[in-house]
Order: sequence, then C-alpha cells, then structure tokens
Amino acid sequence: MSAIAHSIDVPSAETEQELTDGFHLIIDALKLNGVETIYGVPGIPITDFGRMAQEEGIRVISFRHEQNAGNAAAIAGFMTKKPGICLTVSAPGFLNGLTALANATTNCFPMILISGSSEREIVDLQQGDYEEMDQLAIAKPLCKAAFRVLHAADIGIAVARAIRAAVSGRPGGVYLDLPAKLFSQVMDAEEGRKSLVKVIDAAPAQIPAPSAVERALELLKGAKRPLIILGKGAAYAQADDEVRALVETSGIPYIPMSMAKGLLPDTHPLAAGAARSLVLKEADVVLLIGARLNWLLSHGKGKTWGAPGTQKFIQIDIEPREMDSNVEIAAPLVGDIGSCVSALLAGMGNGWSMPPSDWTDKINSRKEANIAKMAQRLLKNSTPMDFHSALGALKQVIKERPDAILVNEGANTLDLARGVIDMYQPRKRLDVGTWGVMGIGMGFAVAAAIESGKPVLAVEGDSAFGFSGMEVETICRYNLPVCIVIFNNNGIYRGTDIDPTGRDPATTVFVPGARYDKMMEAFGGVGVNVTTPDELKRAVDEAMDSGKPTLINAEIDPAAGSESGNIGSLNPQSVVKKKK
Repeated sequence: MSAIAHSIDVPSAETEQELTDGFHLIIDALKLNGVETIYGVPGIPITDFGRMAQEEGIRVISFRHEQNAGNAAAIAGFMTKKPGICLTVSAPGFLNGLTALANATTNCFPMILISGSSEREIVDLQQGDYEEMDQLAIAKPLCKAAFRVLHAADIGIAVARAIRAAVSGRPGGVYLDLPAKLFSQVMDAEEGRKSLVKVIDAAPAQIPAPSAVERALELLKGAKRPLIILGKGAAYAQADDEVRALVETSGIPYIPMSMAKGLLPDTHPLAAGAARSLVLKEADVVLLIGARLNWLLSHGKGKTWGAPGTQKFIQIDIEPREMDSNVEIAAPLVGDIGSCVSALLAGMGNGWSMPPSDWTDKINSRKEANIAKMAQRLLKNSTPMDFHSALGALKQVIKERPDAILVNEGANTLDLARGVIDMYQPRKRLDVGTWGVMGIGMGFAVAAAIESGKPVLAVEGDSAFGFSGMEVETICRYNLPVCIVIFNNNGIYRGTDIDPTGRDPATTVFVPGARYDKMMEAFGGVGVNVTTPDELKRAVDEAMDSGKPTLINAEIDPAAGSESGNIGSLNPQSVVKKKK
C-alpha cells in the first residue's frame, strides 16, 4: 500500500481534497527508489517517521547508538552497491552518526545520513532552540555531498540527488538535513506523487579511453615481474567474473587488500599474499585494481617497495584525481572497474605471454616456506591461547563455512587475522578499512546478517568490542545469526602493563578475567567461555549451526599482544629521559 493512501482528507465546501505530508513523501521517495531497510536510533523529531516507515513495509533496525547504526548503513552500502540509510535525531545524534558518515566517505561506501534538525530561523539567529546546531555546515567537509530540504515539494528531488551522489563516480557518504517542520508540511497528494523522482542509472558505466588501455597493456607485456593488487574497490564493483578472468588469463600473481580477500580464493595458485613482502619489493610493474597507494601500501614508496624508479604503476580508478597521489602512475586507467578490466581482457587477445617462470617460481617457493612456518604456530593447542592458536581454530571454521561473513576488528586480532584466515568468496570479509577505526564491529555484524541472511562470525579484540558492545542487545532483540568471538587478553595490546606510580591501573589494562559472555546471557543470548583452541572451535561450530546470537569469551594470554599490532611505527616514541 502506498504511503499516499494514508494521506489526509480535508473536506471543503466544494470538494474533498486528498493531501499528503512530509512524513509520507519521504517514505514514498525512499520506497520508489528501492530502499528496504533503515538503520537508526529513534527520538525527537524522527520517532513517528520510524513508526510510519515500518507501517509501510520498510524494515527499521533500531540501535543503541547512532554511530553503530551509521556503520551498519555504510557496510550495507558496500555489500549491496545501494546507499545504506541511517536515520538519526538532531545535534548529538547527528554528530554520532557523522563519524560513520565520514568513515563511509573515506572508504568509498555509499551511505545517506538523514537527520532531523532544528528550525532554520532559530538556528540562524542562534536563539537557543532544542538541540540547536547548523548541521549542514558541519557535515559538508566530511562527506561527498550535503543537502537540506525546506519544502515538502522538494523531498522527491532531494532524495534522488542524495542517492545519485552516494553511488555515482567514487561512492561515498551524503548528508540529508530535514528540519522538524518539514515532516508535518502538507501539500496536495497528486502534486506530491508527481514530485517524486525514481533515479535512473544512478551509477553509469565510465568507459576507459582506448589509448589508456593500450598504454597499460604495453606496460604489462613488457613486465618481467608483474603484480596485481586487488583493493576493496574491486570487491565493491561486483565485477567478480571479470577480475578472476583477468588474473587467470594474464597469469599475473596477485595480492588482495583485506576487504578484497575472497574475490579469488586465498588458496588460488596465483595468490601471493603469503609472499607479500617479496612481491611488493621486487615487482617491476604493479597493476592496482580498486586499491589506493595510501598508508596501507606504504604510499607506494619506502623500504616496503623497490628502489625509486625501478617500479611502474598502472592504476584503475574511477576518480582521476587519485592518480599520482603519492607516486607517478605510468598508466592511469580512469573508469569503472568492470569496464576497465573488461577492456584489458579484450586487449590481451590470444597471443598473451604468461609472466616468466622464474618470477612465479620464486613467489611459490616463498609462499610455501611462509605457510609451513605459520602452520606450526596455528596448530598449538595451548592454554592459555595466543593469537595464532586461536586464529588457527577460526581459520578452519571459515574453510568449512565459506559462505559465512567474517567481521574483524582490533589491533593484533585484526592484523594477524588478515594473514591467517583464508577467504573463499567475495565480500565475505568486512573490517576497519582505510581509516583503521575501532568500533565498526557490531554495526557491521548487524547489517551483514540483515542484508545477506547468512551467518556472521565477528572476531573482536576486547578493546575494539568496547566501542560498540552494547549492540549485543540489538543482536539479541532481532535474533540475528551472529557469533561474536572476543579475544580477551585483559587489555589494549597486552594486559600486563602497570602504572609506575602504583596508583591506578595502567592506561592499557582492563578488568582482569572479565567475562563478556555473561553480558550476552543477560540479554537472552548464548554466552560461552573458552580457554583452548579446541574449545573455541567447538563453541563456534555450535553457534553457527544453531543460528542463535552467541558471544564466546576466548581467554588469550595477557602477554601475547604487541604494541599497535603491525602499525606500532606510527606511534611516536619519546627520546627524552626525565631526570629524577
């Protein structure tokens, strides 16, 4: 039933006019454009909007904190290629959601943050309205686009512009500001219907220039040690068949960035992730597909890479300004990933020469040595567990359940899981992405379960879990098939630090022996405490089989962690010793 059918009939002396209002126009505009789910937190002035959206068949998932709802919307956008919708109240609620919106923009996830706001005439004169804030001005620098709607007749076009801005070109976050008065504005129902806009071809293909394709192919043909790097943009593109065909037709070894894992199975013969250090340093031509040369790839220079001038880069990206952002790009290929990869494939033809065998043999030799070395650490059935032995158990879980979705965050928990747990299908690994932020875990887990209907395994460091842990109530409330495993080593990085004064706990230490599993039980979920890899594997299998909301408290040796995981070098160190 259309929301317009719930409009108001106002009798007059001559005729009875059918009316509609802002509430129903927003809902109709979203439904017209295929929105099926909204993530948010209810409150003034958008509480009734959530009720009406539910009545009209839109699923409204209500969280305990707006940042987590925003993270859910963002990852829903990544998984579906449609903008995830987050709905918040004004001022503090908006600011909570804004963190997720900025993170979505940085990661190129399509998302729309819709927030109620105070009235313009009071905000502009700074007269002290309820939760007064110029939200549009604050949002603009942190997202791809921001719009405010003042008139009900403009709702349709505003929603259409927000959708197109979120998904076209390089995807990102969009803010839509809805002052409270807008919701109750009334207009003729037929005029309201006509004002709605269905977005056509929101993200049109952008075909690369033939000369750019030829330039890239010439570089690849002359390469002695070529390498492909797959970024999460390649996963987002959903050009899975084309990417696989390019790798296998070219015979070029590849490494996936963390959220691109599974585009091809990590066990594929051309996968070079286990020889990452070798291939980054020695490759002479590097093809970047949906990956940026940011900090995660050492900006394409430095000791991670070969000597300056010895490596040439080909980069596929839909954003021309990304080229040359850190190093010279010898062959920029501007366009959408599906079109660019298809053009490269077409240009290879039947006479393509595979990379020299001495290059691939060298990579395979390093891979085998590193995998064998790692295997010994993964198979320990020790008590207490360390990170490797615990991850060894979870590696087997995902191998046996390749369609499960893995959510992962933390420091050591994140960094080590990237290398240990193999992925077999695309868009099954969701993690902190470009910013490396903590707190995405429960929001991502909720959305992953809602959007996919698949079981979710959320592997969390105890510190990372603290940012969004209250959402276990949300997981229980909606009875989602989410199994959370907390690697509990009593602190951030390690649980063994001390305050030199003896006054307080160290800044990185939590309550020793905390039982996070009891939290889950308090909300009606299943809580389990485990101390060995075997116990961990059994508990996760049972949770995934049952589909019940489950939290497993995995006791990890408090001394097992290292400072900041793999990015300790980013933490400045004092060089001054204080005199006593």
